[in-house]
Amino acid sequence: MSFDVICFDCDSTLSKIEGIDELARRAGMGAEIAKLTDAAMNGEFPLEAVYERRLALIKPDKASIDWVADLYIAEIVAGVKEVFSTLLAQGKTVHIISGGLRPAILPLAAYLGLPESHVHAVEVFFDEAGAYAGFDQASPLARTGGKAVVVAGLKTEAPLLMIGDGKTDLEAKQAGAYVIGFGGVVDRDIVRENADFYSTDPALTFVLEHIL
Repeated sequence: MSFDVICFDCDSTLSKIEGIDELARRAGMGAEIAKLTDAAMNGEFPLEAVYERRLALIKPDKASIDWVADLYIAEIVAGVKEVFSTLLAQGKTVHIISGGLRPAILPLAAYLGLPESHVHAVEVFFDEAGAYAGFDQASPLARTGGKAVVVAGLKTEAPLLMIGDGKTDLEAKQAGAYVIGFGGVVDRDIVRENADFYSTDPALTFVLEHIL
């Protein structure tokens, strides 16, 4: 099958980290927050049940967002740069759709050659001193079903592909997308069982044979 619009999750797909978990670790509450994140990604309870709670506990300031933005790039998954270069050179439309924090993901997107308008993630706000001042609670990506909403807004008559590691990525199927489950960083049974195709290859380059 040929795809013209290709969408990628970010955390544990483009980068080996879970950004919010890293922010939690930096704030000294890593184990508690990681448990919440993993439960949501495995579909044990809705994303919105943990999203606001995690950020309220962590209170990520601008300095910590800048720190995790650098970490996203430092921990990039093998083959990602090649995949993006190849797809963009072939004229494919590429998006990042993530429940992560948008200011932390934008530098990775720029590194991969994507415009900011192709990054769909949750906006976070700071006060004048750079302290945490909340997040965009209206964002569909901070709740269950959000990726289906975003994909539906991007979908054309051509088939759309979503690539990711978590239950939230499977939501794209509700909007008619084909889903490749990526277990190269985290191998989740729910994704393995429900994705249209699944791989535990540690490098993302395997997706090119499914796209081109």
